[in-house]
Amino acid sequence: MASTMIRTIITADKNNLTLSLPDNFLGKQVEVIVFIIEEAKDQAAGLKKPKTFSAVQLDTRGFKFNRDEANEALCN
Repeated sequence: MASTMIRTIITADKNNLTLSLPDNFLGKQVEVIVFIIEEAKDQAAGLKKPKTFSAVQLDTRGFKFNRDEANEALCN
């Protein structure tokens, strides 16, 4: 069953807000979330990109990993 979502952006001019819901919402649990849009944008802008390590570049074309050779090097 597909869920229905209603999204409305308003500028608050009072401390009270009345919502009109469609008939198919009656008798169902609904979630109401209220936040200030500018604050949400500021928080999202504060997220930093993860740093990548790109100081070393190796050409591994043609490289074949040999497990026995690697284990032998660890044991010696």
